[in-house]
Formats: sequence, structure tokens, C-alpha cells
Amino acid sequence: MSRSLFFVAALLCAAAALPAQTAFAQGRPSDDDRQEQDQAKKKKRDAEFGDIQAPLPQLRNAGPCPYVKVLYDAGRYLEFKDGKEASANVAYSGEIQSISAGCAYKDTQPIALQIQVLFELGRGPQAVSDTKTYRYWVAVTQRNEAVIAKEYFNLPVRFQPGQDRIYVTEDIHQVVIPRAKLTTSGSNFEVLVGFDVTPQMAEFNRLGKRFRLTAGVTGAQTNQK
Repeated sequence: MSRSLFFVAALLCAAAALPAQTAFAQGRPSDDDRQEQDQAKKKKRDAEFGDIQAPLPQLRNAGPCPYVKVLYDAGRYLEFKDGKEASANVAYSGEIQSISAGCAYKDTQPIALQIQVLFELGRGPQAVSDTKTYRYWVAVTQRNEAVIAKEYFNLPVRFQPGQDRIYVTEDIHQVVIPRAKLTTSGSNFEVLVGFDVTPQMAEFNRLGKRFRLTAGVTGAQTNQK
């Protein structure tokens, strides 16, 4: 699905990168562990469904692009019935599987980005409907500092009978970041993507807890896939 233009009106000077905020770092798996998990998941997904992510067009730019990444605390969505964390209580789930991005800028032009996000969305045993509207956001920050601008998007999906997970690709055209001067490069900024999660969901993610998107699905449902 394509999204309308997303503009950042703030004007920033170049700034040195600061250490990442502690709140986003506590209790997370190591980079090596997460890389191994991500590679294993991608291999399994590609084997089952093929590579469904189209490459973004190559864009010209006069310097490095902003860092585009998933905010760890908001990279997954797990909705539990009555708030009880158990696989049998999963109603709806979601995970941002990958992000592709390209940017273009030259001279004093603003930085223009195109972003493509691949979502894996799940329907658990406690789901009450075959439709669900997920909500996610895209935020621009001065690298490792405060948010400059943030915009929310609704992502409505429909699960077919017996279907417990689907993949959806979102195209965001386009994020525009004004530059204060010629020497302001994309490396001064970060673009973060995440689900609109509750504090409880954010804590679940922060602690590294995991349930498969198909967790709790009955044998009858699985056989209908």
C-alpha cells in the first residue's frame, strides 16, 4: 500500500551523534543473537512464501542517507486476551520483518527518502474477527536525540478463512527532511518505524520475550492453511 507525502518541517544543523538512550537498550538480546534470529526467520519466510519484497529504485544522493531502522521496543505487536501473556491467549500479532530505504539530495536540496516496510501480521486463537486495523508510525529524529516529527498510519487487514498470518508491504512516499546548510548530511538524522504499542507491549518487547505469530493456533486452523 502506498502512503501520501510525509513532510518534516523542522530545520536542523549538523550534530554529533550521542550515545543511544538507556531506555531503548536495557534487556535486549546481543546484536549477534538478533542477527542469527533474523537470518533464520528470513530464510524460513523466503522458503515458504518466496521473496515478496520488491527492491526500491536506486536514487542519486550527494552524501550518506539517514539511518532507517525499527525501534526495538515497538518492532512487534502482541495483543493478549485479558493481558495474560500466554500463547493460547494471543488475539492479534505483528512484526516488522524488514525495511528498505533510499534517499536523494544534492546542493542545498532537502533530503528525500522513500521507505518500504514489510509487515508480518498474525491472527491468534483469541481473535474475535477476521479483520484488524493495526497502527504504526514513522518518526524522524536528530540522530540519537529528540523526535523532530512523527506521523501515524492505519493498516487495515483481512484474514481469509483459516488464514493465521499475512504479509503486507507499505510504501511511504516520501519523507522530506530540510537541511540547514550545504554541509548537513543525511547521517545527522534517523528515521524510526514502529507499531503503536501499549506500555505493556513495549515492556514485553524490551525484555526480549517472544511468541511465534502462529502461537496457539489449533490443528484444525493449521490444516486449513
